[in-house]
Amino acid sequence: MRSRLDTVDAGLAVERALDLGLVGVGGRLSSPPRDRADAVARVSDEHDDRVARRLERFIAVADGAEVWTRDPAGLFHRGVLTGPWHYDTDPAAYDTDLTHVRPCRWDGEALAEHQVPAAVAASFRRGGRNFQRIRAL
Repeated sequence: MRSRLDTVDAGLAVERALDLGLVGVGGRLSSPPRDRADAVARVSDEHDDRVARRLERFIAVADGAEVWTRDPAGLFHRGVLTGPWHYDTDPAAYDTDLTHVRPCRWDGEALAEHQVPAAVAASFRRGGRNFQRIRAL
């Protein structure tokens, strides 16, 4: 849940997502989309095809999928997707570039790196800002 925009504080997006029970990706738009198809098309136009494909993958993930994020302190948070995509029009969502969101039930406990699956730790160690599938090592 880290914006690809260097001007956005990554910690604020993670904090917002954990507080509101959301998981999301960036790709904020100049105005709210009508629906998913419009969101993907407009993300392609206003950002690029790569960001649009990431959004399509995010939208398509099945409810019940496990998701992970890491907070600025380096602690990991595990969640489970509990609902469909929507575009968050709250100004705070725009400010944190966390506008494409899905409901998520986050576990109450934050975990240190040695407590998470090795594949999760390895994915985050690479330092990317991508929405990606993590496979067991």
